[in-house]
Amino acid sequence: MPTPPGGLEVPLWRAIAVYRVAALGYACAVVLRDLHRYAHPLAAWPVLVAMAGWTAFTAYAYARPARRGWPLLLADLGVVLGILLLSPGVVGRAALAAGVPALAVAWLGGPVLAWAVSGGRRRGAAAALVLGAGDLVVRGWLAPSALNGAVLLLLAGVVVGHVARLAVTAEQRLQRAVELEAATRERERLARDIHDSVLQVLAMVQRRGAHLDGEAGELARLAGEQESALRALIATGPPASRLPSGAAPGPSRGSPAPGASPASGTPWVATSRSGPAGRPVDRTPGRAGAGPPGGGPAPDGTRDLRDLLRRFAGPAVSLAAPATAVPLPEHAAKEVAAAVAAALDNVARHADGRAWVLLEDEGTLVRVSVRDAGPGIPPGRLDEAAAQGRLGVAQSIRGRLADLGGSTTITAHPGEGTEIELVLPRP
Repeated sequence: MPTPPGGLEVPLWRAIAVYRVAALGYACAVVLRDLHRYAHPLAAWPVLVAMAGWTAFTAYAYARPARRGWPLLLADLGVVLGILLLSPGVVGRAALAAGVPALAVAWLGGPVLAWAVSGGRRRGAAAALVLGAGDLVVRGWLAPSALNGAVLLLLAGVVVGHVARLAVTAEQRLQRAVELEAATRERERLARDIHDSVLQVLAMVQRRGAHLDGEAGELARLAGEQESALRALIATGPPASRLPSGAAPGPSRGSPAPGASPASGTPWVATSRSGPAGRPVDRTPGRAGAGPPGGGPAPDGTRDLRDLLRRFAGPAVSLAAPATAVPLPEHAAKEVAAAVAAALDNVARHADGRAWVLLEDEGTLVRVSVRDAGPGIPPGRLDEAAAQGRLGVAQSIRGRLADLGGSTTITAHPGEGTEIELVLPRP
């Protein structure tokens, strides 16, 4: 099993280093306690020094993933096994038979844990079998304490190896989920920008040229085909094989489709509101053709949302806002204004163009309501639009607020108008 350069395995390697230090301290305490029973007490001191040095070296060596290969693992196993095999000469066969612990004691577990974390259950079990066999040779094949120690080493190697493998698998799945989330957010951001510009133009060309003949009619037909193809491209989700468990493929948010009124059940699209002489005006903040920019960003990077919403006010749109500034981070303010622009575009397309915009500053959150007196939205129309991959409400309104951590509530009844409420918590 490959060992990634970081992530969830890092705490496991740190835990092994801590275990080795604690096990070394316990081994020293046992040696000091039983030193008078050893056959060669003076020989125990160099062994303890060697154990301390190897503990420090392994803590340093295992800290870097590049060094966690076979040379270090084999050396670790060999050093600990060699110290274990010195026990009969230092402690004495008689003392071991009388129940005196071997020199390594719990320090034996260090290589088993290292092998288990680096390679999983099988590698941990292999290291445990080698050291367990050495412990049986040192103590005597039929010694119950030696047999118990070998079994505990084997269990530790299997269990820790299994946990380490689960950690690596979980880290890989988390990484894939993070990459998928980032890709999905980028797709939705591009979809909003495309909907606010390219799709609007293609829809307008197709709609205005559909009744014409000759090259103009052919251009309108091609524009309609390209609009449909582009909608399908940006609304298609990632392949199902790459989705995390429980996720569904395809678009997660929807909007009404282009081409007809909500009551008809045929496609429709929110188009740009028309300016003087029937020319389309792009109301999205920061885009060519938008109204006067009003006040710029404050020195602290905030923007007064009122300045961005005032450009929408006019004979058909009434704006009610607080007398004091409604500051938001500049990016958040522009996104909220763009969502309001998309809502007003829907009003201009599907209602009589008359709308009321209410801006409220509630301290911890900002609330914007867009209300019209149009025909409303039939029940299930937005879900139907989502299945068709339409992006007006889905991306230009709901998507923007969702990316900012806010929410969108749409209240609509046939014949009673529609109200879109945008709520954005302050950071």
